Amino acid sequence: MNKLFFYFIVFLLSPPRILSQTIPRNISIFILAGQSNMAGRGGVYNDTTKNIIVWDGVIPPECRSNPSILRLTAKLEWEEAKEPLHADIDVNKTNGVGPGMSFANRVVNRFGKVGLVPCSVGGTKLSQWQKGEFLYEETVKRAKAAVASGGGSYQAVLWYQGESDTVDVVDASDYKKRLVKFFNDLRSDLQHPNLPIIQVALATGEGPYLDVVRKAQLETDLENVNCVDAMGLPLEPDGLHLTTSSQVRLGQMMVDAFLAIRPIPSSA
Repeated sequence: MNKLFFYFIVFLLSPPRILSQTIPRNISIFILAGQSNMAGRGGVYNDTTKNIIVWDGVIPPECRSNPSILRLTAKLEWEEAKEPLHADIDVNKTNGVGPGMSFANRVVNRFGKVGLVPCSVGGTKLSQWQKGEFLYEETVKRAKAAVASGGGSYQAVLWYQGESDTVDVVDASDYKKRLVKFFNDLRSDLQHPNLPIIQVALATGEGPYLDVVRKAQLETDLENVNCVDAMGLPLEPDGLHLTTSSQVRLGQMMVDAFLAIRPIPSSA
């Protein structure tokens, strides 16, 4: 009985694994983290006839599926990626188009095989992404699972978050400090101190401290952290979320920022 208990404890403490036959070899891993605009709300609208929030199902060519672009599911299984990428991650919201597939389609020919690891959850504050909190630990777990048994290598984190931190003055004032800690902790726990991070400066916010949070994002002074500015991209009627076309454009902007850090020959 004691031996059974011992093996049970070892099982619980073991890192997450993906069955070897499901692990793609030489896959380039991109972690998608943040809140609703990273999860994707492009094409999401209020169906007033049914009084429910729905996705229109429109997938632009730039976000098409590709057998060489995979996503890690909530069950830590690889499957061909398709919109909406966060359907089984941001489960309490209606998901639509985000920047992930537009990004992946732009880089897949350079890498050969791309693995997207969606981790975003709408309506979350940066304090919920600090080390020790559920969202942080879940992101680390999923990222480690993605490279389990030598199946892949980290290429970058794509980060779009902050709308919820524009409501409270303390959250806004502490944003830069928390952001730097989050980036440093994530790099440390993934054992990749120079991991490229592409973050998005907010286009909108939920409260009056948008400029404070944007300033923190635009002035994050860390090596291999590039910021793209979403300000001015068209919004959905809710005034908070990017439209599908904006998400396509944002994904392309994030590619340009990534390649500025890590240029890759097109023949790679």
